[in-house]
Amino acid sequence: MTTPATPPIRAFLIDDEPLALKRLARLLEATGRVEIVGRATDPEKALAQVSGQPVDVVFLDIQMPGLSGFQVVERLPTEPMVVFTTAYDRHAVRAFETNAVDYLLKPIERARLDRTLDRVARRRLGSAGGEMRGVLERLAQTLRAPTFLDQLASRAGDRVHLIPVEQVTHVFAKDRATYAVTGGAEHMLDVTIADLERKLDPARFLRIHRGALVNLAWIGELHAYFGGRLLVRLKNDRRTELVVSRDRVRALKERLGLL
Repeated sequence: MTTPATPPIRAFLIDDEPLALKRLARLLEATGRVEIVGRATDPEKALAQVSGQPVDVVFLDIQMPGLSGFQVVERLPTEPMVVFTTAYDRHAVRAFETNAVDYLLKPIERARLDRTLDRVARRRLGSAGGEMRGVLERLAQTLRAPTFLDQLASRAGDRVHLIPVEQVTHVFAKDRATYAVTGGAEHMLDVTIADLERKLDPARFLRIHRGALVNLAWIGELHAYFGGRLLVRLKNDRRTELVVSRDRVRALKERLGLL
């Protein structure tokens, strides 16, 4: 007797970063185990779309404008399985408190994604019992990950201004000083570019040349540039343009899922 083929896992993807969404979709499709039934960059619109079709699992970013991933879970009209995807390890405890199937740190690796799909498949078949030990082990490993800066300090006289890192579009060095840029403002920092490269989450910030770090979430466009370099145009109001040195082009493309 022929064993019926296991139906593909029906997945819906939610991430406010289009490049991250595209890369996750490509990784999932490459497994041959998943049918992507929808994707969205707007969490409000995603809620309406998820309710209109059968979904096994939602791959859900945590840090999004408007609604966070946790708020989306609270408003889901049905109860699909949830896999959180995020660049921040500090959300790990709360992610598992929501009974999420798994928790993936960006940039997502194929082998790690395969293990997540195994868990989703077992949960779908109702055989997820006995996995708590594995969940706790993964949680412990996540919490042992390095802690990165959540904010940068800019000193002006006797005042210290604290800047959330997600608001920082890029950091640059000029005249032996370091500046963090947010919107149209430049904030002087008492730290070097090299120090910041070690202290900022490498899943979010990348050094694109000797004197600049860029927040990957703020990259809007890439353009070829002479000498084998790239020109990055940011999504800020100024449409800031930054040059990526030739020796860092590959790293940027890999981080954006373009290789």
